[in-house]
Amino acid sequence: MADEEDELLENEEIEHPDEYNDEEGDDVDDDDDDEIGILERLRLQFRGRIDQDKDIKRPEKITYDPALPTTHAYLGTDLEDYSGRTVLDDECSISLPLVQLPGVVLVPGETIPLHFFNPRIISMMKHILQNNRTFGMLYDSQERPSSRREISVPDLGTTAEIFSAKEEDDGGIETMRMKAMGRQRFKVMETRRQADGILIGQVMILPERCLPDVLCTARRRSLGRRRMVPHHISPSAKDGGMQWLKERRKRHLSEADLTWWPPWVYEMYDEDALMVKIKNELRGWYENSLQLKQMPATPSDFSFWVASNMPLDDAGRIGLLKIDSAVQRLRRELELLQKCTVLCCRECSTQIANKSDVFCMSLDGPMAAYVNPGGYVHETLTVYRAQNLNLIGRPSKENSWFPGYAWTILQCRRCTSHMGWKFTATEKNFKPEKFWGLTRSALKTGLQTDEE
Repeated sequence: MADEEDELLENEEIEHPDEYNDEEGDDVDDDDDDEIGILERLRLQFRGRIDQDKDIKRPEKITYDPALPTTHAYLGTDLEDYSGRTVLDDECSISLPLVQLPGVVLVPGETIPLHFFNPRIISMMKHILQNNRTFGMLYDSQERPSSRREISVPDLGTTAEIFSAKEEDDGGIETMRMKAMGRQRFKVMETRRQADGILIGQVMILPERCLPDVLCTARRRSLGRRRMVPHHISPSAKDGGMQWLKERRKRHLSEADLTWWPPWVYEMYDEDALMVKIKNELRGWYENSLQLKQMPATPSDFSFWVASNMPLDDAGRIGLLKIDSAVQRLRRELELLQKCTVLCCRECSTQIANKSDVFCMSLDGPMAAYVNPGGYVHETLTVYRAQNLNLIGRPSKENSWFPGYAWTILQCRRCTSHMGWKFTATEKNFKPEKFWGLTRSALKTGLQTDEE
């Protein structure tokens, strides 16, 4: 195995970090003994082996502040914040400027950082900031047609509202950094291209269909008190709400005895019961790295949160966005969570991680969107253990999405596709000492079939 790893390292022509000091390239002072030791360990780790840490245990305690990644400090601290929120009426028709980003499917409630260099888009964003700060985000499949006539615009998107932005002039090059949040789903009715190349769409805001209680027609109002779950039993308890679910089954679904169908049929369409089941399923993914109280409380918001944090491919995420009902969306997500077992390379199907390796390094959840200095947005999933990956390049702290961690590029060992980054702590008190950030566009999930 050692000879095989040496051969792979030679074939990859990896640049060894002979001089890895601080960000400015200055010599490290003698007083920084702790940092020297950590950086030296990074150099030795990088030189000595291919990234193949199979026996790493799940971190028992995370000392890193999960609020740091949510600030996107690499964009700078001088962004101007905007208050207020724009809510568009359901099923209303409105004209919106549209933006397509490669490999990004924006979900309502998801924060997306952006860095634009295109003068036309920057001009468009200036106009948006002067109005309702809202534009439409469309999926870009990255597959270019052979002729311009074949160019098609997706029929589904999500509105994005800017809540922080900064325009600057970098050596004569105008750029704009901003943060936006997904708000509402919309359907594209028609599009037109302006003379300056900006895409404008006439869109209809899609509503969230709220289904009535599954047993509302089978119960008597006079028995309302008997159906209430005791206050000391909470659906967000440490047991994942299983006791709450048992009480609900006894009290709320007893009316099913008056109908043709057994109670478990109605439970399949009970949004509260579905949320409890999904939370218990997520405990096998994230364990103690995410508190249940940090998840959205309403079924619709919770369903979107789950959709934005699942390592689905673009087609799977778009499929969830097309569902108009939170109940049906939750049912589909529960099915996917129960069947997903492994995370594989999208190109060659090599296994990269297991679902039990996923954990949270951010308050946003295990997956969040980050933007690199070139303006490319990566939706990144954090895992504490990965395999079949090669380290490319030397560790760097510059523009790190996780302050206090140095990043190294990851490639699939089999097909050399870009898989993400390895993050290693540059301070001794940070736990975990290292973790992996896998880009969603390079992953696909392994689903168990019914036969298996």
